[in-house]
Amino acid sequence: MTETKENTEERDLPERIVFYDGDCGFCNTSVQLVLNKRKRPIYFAALQSKLAEEKLGSRGVSIQLNTLYFLENDKLYQKSTGALRIARHLKGGYPLLYYVGIIFPRFFRDWIYDQVAKRRHKIKPGYCAMPSPDERKLFLGD
Repeated sequence: MTETKENTEERDLPERIVFYDGDCGFCNTSVQLVLNKRKRPIYFAALQSKLAEEKLGSRGVSIQLNTLYFLENDKLYQKSTGALRIARHLKGGYPLLYYVGIIFPRFFRDWIYDQVAKRRHKIKPGYCAMPSPDERKLFLGD
């Protein structure tokens, strides 16, 4: 069996990628929190990037800028489930959020997620923090 270039590239993807709205201050603040609290490598790509378009599009996802997507071991999670799965990989008490949050039905968690997402630009106006050279390596795409 011959391996195609696409299969090789898929396998070369990092285990964990967060796809986030690169033009959202609240989202950028959240990315900074994950960078500062991560206990395992987590990579990031803006939803506006070609990488997001390729990787999410190949999974049949129509990108919504108000949605966080988390690709973990080739499985895609979104909205509240994605956020809770990310929390599992953070230091401190953050992993507890996963175990407490996952108890609630997804429709309820996603409703809360959608309420925050609707107001995200008002909660935290846009800004872009400059990542350190080591952190810059964790940002994928263009």
